[in-house]
Amino acid sequence: MSKNVIFCYSGTGNCLDMAKNIAKELGDTDIIMMRKAPVKTDVSDAERVGFIVPCYGGGLPGDVEKYLDSIKVAPGAYIFGVGQYAGYLGCGLHKIDERFRLNYWCGVSHQCSAIWLFPHQLMLPPVTPGMAQKRSERKAKKIAAAVLSGENSKKAPPKMRLNALESKVWPKLAKAKAKKFDVTESCVGCGQCVRLCPRGNIQLVGGKPQFGTDCIQCLGCLQYCPKEAITLTEKTVRREHYHNPHVTVDELTQDIIHFD
Repeated sequence: MSKNVIFCYSGTGNCLDMAKNIAKELGDTDIIMMRKAPVKTDVSDAERVGFIVPCYGGGLPGDVEKYLDSIKVAPGAYIFGVGQYAGYLGCGLHKIDERFRLNYWCGVSHQCSAIWLFPHQLMLPPVTPGMAQKRSERKAKKIAAAVLSGENSKKAPPKMRLNALESKVWPKLAKAKAKKFDVTESCVGCGQCVRLCPRGNIQLVGGKPQFGTDCIQCLGCLQYCPKEAITLTEKTVRREHYHNPHVTVDELTQDIIHFD
């Protein structure tokens, strides 16, 4: 086991990009992906353990909250968390703090993958996409420095009670939204969406993707589609697609990524 471990959920790459940049600064780091059940949960040998998660519907994505209950860390480990969001932090870091008592935490805004809700360029505070990426990279260096120095946050992450309520209804909204997935004639049946779906919710039928309703709205399928053939309402046809330019499909689908 590496000296440092980062548990990461990432749908369209921003959180994994943050995890990679922090790992490069920390050195000797395993990034354990949580798009599905993490392949390693006992990290009691690690000196530092981090959690990097996005805000989905006000809370944690998919089954991440359930996965947290299976993770074992050493009593004296230094634990940190990073929440990434487009408009608001949500209650995700609070959920992690309830279980592990974060020594250090912060939130970082970046672009939104849910372009059926609003364009990916719309984020708070408002900056250009290029500026958001540079800010994320600068923030990663600062976070890594804080972790290496053992910095402690002065207060716990906010509970965000309204977001906690929102997160309870999000699965029903995501399921209903999934019924509106469609593909255009541009689809070439490459199967990349099948490979990317963390829920196994997509199958190729007759050379075209068929969508179920076990969806958490990560939108990796839509945002990484090489032909931009996947749609989710007319808004996603009109709006520019986005995924983090520094994260590949191969990286998103790995179980563990190691940095020396």
